[in-house]
Amino acid sequence: MSVVTRFAPSPTGYLHVGGARTALYSWLYAKSQGGEFVLRIEDTDIERSTEDAKQAILDGMEWLGLSWDKGPYYQTERFDRYKSIIQTMLDEGKAYKCFMPAEELDAIREKQKENGEKPRYPGTWRDRTDHPEGQPFVIRFKNPLEGSVVFDDHVRGRIEISNKELDDLIIQRSDGTPTYNFCVVVDDWDMGITHVVRGEDHINNTPRQINILQALGAPVPEYAHVSMILGDDGKKLSKRHGAVSVMQYRDDGYLPQAVKNYLVRLGWSHGDQEIFSEQEMIELFSLDAIGQSASAFNTEKLIWLNQHYIKTLPAEEVASHASWHFEQQGISLENGPALTDVIAIQADRVKTLKELADISCYFYQDFEEFDANAAKKHLRPVAKEALELVQQKLAAISEWNPENIQAAINATAEELEIGMGKVGMPLRVAATGSGNSPSLDVTLNLLSQDKIVERINKALTFIANRENS
Repeated sequence: MSVVTRFAPSPTGYLHVGGARTALYSWLYAKSQGGEFVLRIEDTDIERSTEDAKQAILDGMEWLGLSWDKGPYYQTERFDRYKSIIQTMLDEGKAYKCFMPAEELDAIREKQKENGEKPRYPGTWRDRTDHPEGQPFVIRFKNPLEGSVVFDDHVRGRIEISNKELDDLIIQRSDGTPTYNFCVVVDDWDMGITHVVRGEDHINNTPRQINILQALGAPVPEYAHVSMILGDDGKKLSKRHGAVSVMQYRDDGYLPQAVKNYLVRLGWSHGDQEIFSEQEMIELFSLDAIGQSASAFNTEKLIWLNQHYIKTLPAEEVASHASWHFEQQGISLENGPALTDVIAIQADRVKTLKELADISCYFYQDFEEFDANAAKKHLRPVAKEALELVQQKLAAISEWNPENIQAAINATAEELEIGMGKVGMPLRVAATGSGNSPSLDVTLNLLSQDKIVERINKALTFIANRENS
């Protein structure tokens, strides 16, 4: 049997962390089994579904690299198929029209609650044929009255639900639109889904869906219901925890490789291993190794992983994501060094790509002002002589490279008989605008010789103005 999994989000909001993890698990299982991964957008809730949310789901999946083999399918484009199946079920006596007004059903449920019973539809119209003309109705599935639904969940183990616990589910609303639980069944059948990975909040839907599948003579998929994700504070992950939209992690400067690696460990493990390449995830992933307990989100661990990937991925791969952050700041990468070269010297110094862009602006554009604290400390009249001399020596270099740059700085310190810091720090502030940068030889090497001379002039002007103020 060829494995076919699916990710089926509702486009009523952005792709959040829980949904992304479900998608990842589903994608990994399909890949690990040499199967197919289907993307299906469950947009039957027409009032709450938005085009922005649909696009955000696609963007999030693409950013994470969770490519789909089939789809995206949209339920709203399949209404004719659902209605055809519902009509067949009516004809075969597997579904029926229910004319009970909503107010009457509400009253029945209230009474059931008062009596300590589980509120449920009592089956009033299940076998009636005295249908009133012109009255609104819903269509309900004839759920079996006896027996149980039993299924072996890859995460939860064996689950058994008595059919007496289940009432006759509405499969078509009074306005003629099919309901979520019914559409899911038809879609899973038509798309040949063999394994359903989804959140534990769907466990109650599963026995209902299995009964409909069996009534249709359709194969029943295997199920894996994963636990919820908790925030750093132990409460259910929500907007108050900050970035719950996957694309917010991109905006905050995380690499998709780091987010994917982090998500896979939120409920699944392979020994004590923390860092997994995508290929390792595919080779090692198993639905049966997903834990039952809720997973706690740990932002510090995600940051640690992000740092690891910034430092260890090929610079070209990091650059393909980092360039977006420079664009967001309106910085053109055309007038400066190769971004890969900047990443090579900055990777050890940042936690996020956003931070990388923040501290690397000076490679691509001139700064209007020096950092106030750095300038106050290092661009003082006492630094003037060192800056003038090092400027002369840097301007005289015939071959601009780290070795010659460092030699010019060393020669300046020796000639003036001062410590390296008395030359290096004023030069660093002059060249970068701040008191922090990688070592000066590699930093200046990525800036042009003319640019360094020009920026030292700016620093000397700053010192002169300071003297005269």
